[in-house]
Amino acid sequence: MHGTEHWAIKGDVRLFLWRKAALQAPSPQGTVLFVHGSSMASQPTFDLHVPGRPHSSVMDWFAARGFDTWCLDNEGYGRSDKRRPINCDIANGADDLEAASEFILGQAGIGKLLIYGISSGALKAAVFAERHPQRVARLALDAFVWTGDGSPTLAERRKKLPEFRSKIRRPIDRAFVQSIFARDHPDTADQATVSAFADAILALDDSVPTGTYVDMCSKLPLVDPARITAPTIVMRGQHDGIAGFDDLIEFFKRLPSPDKQFCVMPGVSHASFQQKNYLMVYHILHAFFSQPEPVYRG
Repeated sequence: MHGTEHWAIKGDVRLFLWRKAALQAPSPQGTVLFVHGSSMASQPTFDLHVPGRPHSSVMDWFAARGFDTWCLDNEGYGRSDKRRPINCDIANGADDLEAASEFILGQAGIGKLLIYGISSGALKAAVFAERHPQRVARLALDAFVWTGDGSPTLAERRKKLPEFRSKIRRPIDRAFVQSIFARDHPDTADQATVSAFADAILALDDSVPTGTYVDMCSKLPLVDPARITAPTIVMRGQHDGIAGFDDLIEFFKRLPSPDKQFCVMPGVSHASFQQKNYLMVYHILHAFFSQPEPVYRG
């Protein structure tokens, strides 16, 4: 499926946007903005193509069902600017979403976006939803973390916090990408997908910013659930080591909208769209994004 590149401007920073338009235009089901995590740019995450793996690109899958789909490379990642001497933390990522959403809403001629964020991308999306509730129609938080309690991945990562604080970028390589799929539970992703994912990530970056790691290891919580007014789904992989179950339940309880869901995804670890059960993840997200608005709000 054909895609088009676009550029949003944040001050003097250029942010890369990638769009795959709805096949059912001019009446799309909604406009989706996908937000990537700490260690990879957007296209490897959301527009990955793997031979023999049908519907591997979540952007293609949603576009085929009538959604206008977008993703962006946060500052410091992929094709976006990398020249500023900053570590590109969660707050800076939320600034990127402000610039990107303004551009997309202007292009689409609509008022609100459907937003999906994964891992630190979920944190960026949640911070953005606090700041700009008027721009968010529905919010999906996958592999999200609130306070960090009960997260074995973050407990292990904190051992390297002094190193992360000492630099603005950290190196990544093929072994690192493989470790994302090995750390939680064996065999939730097939090797061909992991290899293709690594190829796509490393074609764009050999290092990534440290800011999201520093924030997730030392500054949580970054989000006040009481201030997120949009309809929200919290998606947790059964085996995800980032997202402590009790931590997420407490966050979910404090969300003020009655239009909210909590979904545990069986057989899924951290990188949902690269798992063997990816089509189930698509279904869950599609059901939430296509849900009719309530008629009665009593």
